[in-house]
Amino acid sequence: MKPDHGRAPRVAVIGAGPAGLTAAYTLAKDGIPVTVLEADPQYAGGIARTVEYKGFRFDIGGHPFFSKSKEIEDLWTELLPEDMLERPRLSRILYRGKLYSYPLNAAEALWKLGFSESLLSALSYLRACMRRVPNAQNLEDWASNQFGERLFRKFFKTYAEKMWGVDCKEICAASAKTLVQAFRYPRYGPGMMWAAAAARVQELGGQVRMGHRVSACHWDEGTRQWTVVCGPGSKTLTADHVVSSEPLGELVRSIAPPFSSESLKAADGLRYRELLTVALIARGRSDLADNWICIHDPEIRAGRVQNFSSWSPYMVPDDAHSCYGLEYFCFEGDEIWTMPDGELIELARRELGRTGLARPETVVDGCVVRQPKACPFYDRDCAAHVSTIRGEIERRYPQLHPVGRNGMHRCNNQDHAMMTGILAARNIAAERQVYDLWSVNRDAEYHEARGDSK
Repeated sequence: MKPDHGRAPRVAVIGAGPAGLTAAYTLAKDGIPVTVLEADPQYAGGIARTVEYKGFRFDIGGHPFFSKSKEIEDLWTELLPEDMLERPRLSRILYRGKLYSYPLNAAEALWKLGFSESLLSALSYLRACMRRVPNAQNLEDWASNQFGERLFRKFFKTYAEKMWGVDCKEICAASAKTLVQAFRYPRYGPGMMWAAAAARVQELGGQVRMGHRVSACHWDEGTRQWTVVCGPGSKTLTADHVVSSEPLGELVRSIAPPFSSESLKAADGLRYRELLTVALIARGRSDLADNWICIHDPEIRAGRVQNFSSWSPYMVPDDAHSCYGLEYFCFEGDEIWTMPDGELIELARRELGRTGLARPETVVDGCVVRQPKACPFYDRDCAAHVSTIRGEIERRYPQLHPVGRNGMHRCNNQDHAMMTGILAARNIAAERQVYDLWSVNRDAEYHEARGDSK
């Protein structure tokens, strides 16, 4: 893998999010020259950054720090030894003015729905038990099997279709998740972790170039080197390896010589969901214990409300105010995405009042953050598209390493994104493909694909 055995490989890392910075930090600790190229001129962290507005800090989507991997937990402690808080996890569902446990507790739901609705829901569940959809592949069939069609429509359909923007029949069946009772969280939000990681990379001799968007990557088969075009003035950087956390479809379209028409078509088929956060500053300290609340009420357009002081009290600079983040799932270019900031703040203010979590007249200020490509979309063709692209990368561009959530088009948590960065760095250092990054999964079971770890 290394063209010149008299020197260490030079590595360009695209993106200063959890995967990219973890890869860069791992490489820098091994003495491998690394340059991180980040499009954002200000914030490290990618989707896991922390935005600051007038002293108030807020997270884009909510990022609890918890992993089944001791290596990842130890890395967080290494980067922020004094600033990781232990936080209790509480999140609930808001439906028709009542709060329900999350994940849904069927007995509690039936109790709160009242006698008539509970009876109908129980009968619906019994029918589902007798008429289970075999090998359920979409969310509607999976949730109906688990809870019955009536509870599915009340507690799953509205929220899932808000989140993904399509009918539940088009959404792949949900995977079971382990939900923890507590998690760690940086004192001033997740961006604090990634600012620390960027600083550590530079202390070890690496470079982190903010405001350097990558526009093209040219692969020379003869020299087995990359030329990366980036930043103001289209500067060029020569590297032996490229580690990329940019969206997989965008990466494919930036490569020369170009991918095959089949892979380009697959790249065009990869879909994403955008996230728009309206942070509202309100008078009075929130007494809400929830970190976030999922809004399943069809009459409210927001999908979730984040309560930032419950993530960390240091996110809100004084005891006289609260800060809530109303999250709107959308597609880039649709009505919500293109709505002017002032109108969005007014919409969110009204909807916060309708949730009953805070009175709209207490809202004194607001801020809008748009996050493109917040979540890779899993439709029925997604796996085939990714497989096509992955196969061509392995055949034609062996020194290109997709990592992370968008880089691999997988809705993994940040600890899994970090592990892909670590394994990519280890493959580069070993000069061979010791680890299969694609085996990193949601259960944090990280498997070697070839050879051994020595």
